[in-house]
Amino acid sequence: LTRDLFNEAAVGYDSAERLTAMGSGAWYRRDVLRRCGLRPGMHLLDVAAGTGLVTVAAHELVGAQGQVTALDPSPGMLAELRKKIEVQTIEAFAESIPLADASFDFVSMGYALRHVADLDQAFAEYLRVLRPGGRVCIMEISRPASRLGRAVLRAHIGVVVPALAALTRQRAEVGKLWEYYGDTIEAAVDPQRVLDALRRAGFVEVDCHVTMGVFREYVGGRPEAPTGIE
Repeated sequence: LTRDLFNEAAVGYDSAERLTAMGSGAWYRRDVLRRCGLRPGMHLLDVAAGTGLVTVAAHELVGAQGQVTALDPSPGMLAELRKKIEVQTIEAFAESIPLADASFDFVSMGYALRHVADLDQAFAEYLRVLRPGGRVCIMEISRPASRLGRAVLRAHIGVVVPALAALTRQRAEVGKLWEYYGDTIEAAVDPQRVLDALRRAGFVEVDCHVTMGVFREYVGGRPEAPTGIE
């Protein structure tokens, strides 16, 4: 059901996102990736890539010597992504990544963690496909801690977003998707649970940075290989 919802909304998704970004636009995504350690020449896997909002930012940062692979369970979303840039796309879920061990320097995920059914399995997969010393960066929206913040977010998701979504060509489909987003944000995964799951998977230097009380960036690294071991 969720995959069908994303497929139906794919064409109008970017237009709605630009209208409802709440400051989390292209500049923010690039800044987060840079701060989390993405550098030119790296190989990056963008999980739950959708229409490529994070993928495009990563592609710009890694440059011609780098490589970006986009993974998402929705063929409709990946079709929209391929209209923007030429990267390898793979139709799959975060919990089962059909790629070789130690293939990437960096794994990213943008605003999709709350759709993951099994955090432990997904994070184990992230660690597996990362090379020793590789980094993970997960951007997510979470429920604000304050009552006022929660009220503002509910108003934005429940009133402002549907009104703006009505301006897009795919207003019915996009409206359904943003209604689903609102429900998932209200039931967002507790930040401490995310941090604990990253540590259980084997990540080190795990941390979380919060912007505007809503936007979270979870980061961690795969341990370096012991000296003398490739």
